[in-house]
Amino acid sequence: MAATLKSSSFLYSLRLNLKSCSINNKLSTIFISHSKSICQFPIMASASVQEIIPKALDATSDPPTLFDGTTRLYTSLLCPYAQRVWITRNVKGLQDEIKLVPIDVGNRPAWYKEKINPANKVPALEHNNQIKGESLDLIKYIDSHFDGPSLFPNDDDVEKQEFAKELLAYTDTFNGAVVKLCKGEEGSSGAPFDYFETALSKFDDGPFLLGKFSLVDIAYAPFIERFVPFLLEVKNYDSTQGRPKLGAWIDEMNKIEGYNQTKRDPQELIAIHKKVFSA
Repeated sequence: MAATLKSSSFLYSLRLNLKSCSINNKLSTIFISHSKSICQFPIMASASVQEIIPKALDATSDPPTLFDGTTRLYTSLLCPYAQRVWITRNVKGLQDEIKLVPIDVGNRPAWYKEKINPANKVPALEHNNQIKGESLDLIKYIDSHFDGPSLFPNDDDVEKQEFAKELLAYTDTFNGAVVKLCKGEEGSSGAPFDYFETALSKFDDGPFLLGKFSLVDIAYAPFIERFVPFLLEVKNYDSTQGRPKLGAWIDEMNKIEGYNQTKRDPQELIAIHKKVFSA
């Protein structure tokens, strides 16, 4: 059953060169604004677990009581960077330990920049009387500082650790190259998907990028969730054609409950990105 968030408006922002979503930076962010009396955003969750998504805090909302011992993940439900951290939280079973605090980035509260993140970006994590940001840093932090299954190779598996670092460092390059493909820019190609397919061939102990499911898969999943359906429907480009391991990876990701709890309706994402990539 899907949880629902209602809001008078939202603004979706996609940054190509940073590991977080900017709330207000016209020079480096593409904005989409929708103004409706009521907007409903379904959160696709598994049948066995349903999280009640809190209402997004906006300019009229009071801030939470900071540093009261509650661990909070400040997020935007449409931001792929923030989704990385949300997935990590869920996969590690931390729904009760880390409170989800959605921010209405279309009508953002002034206190968010003043009290939470001076960069005015999501995601941000409030933990142990500190505020931390940047999505790739946060997924590593949550994995190493909280209970739950480990999502990074053991220290004795040097080969996988090094490959994990390489793949994480490539995420911005991957996203930027696929965005050019989505926009139909001259010289764009499916090369980033070829890289991904080749990466999936390195280890044979599972269908994921490091064989077994890890933070590396989490880092890519929100973007592939957006890019692949858009390219297929709008550009008639099947990213999985000739790339069987990518197709299998998508199938396996869709079996992970903690990821499914964060997914958007594909048609909603396609509609958003039609406007993003035509801007």
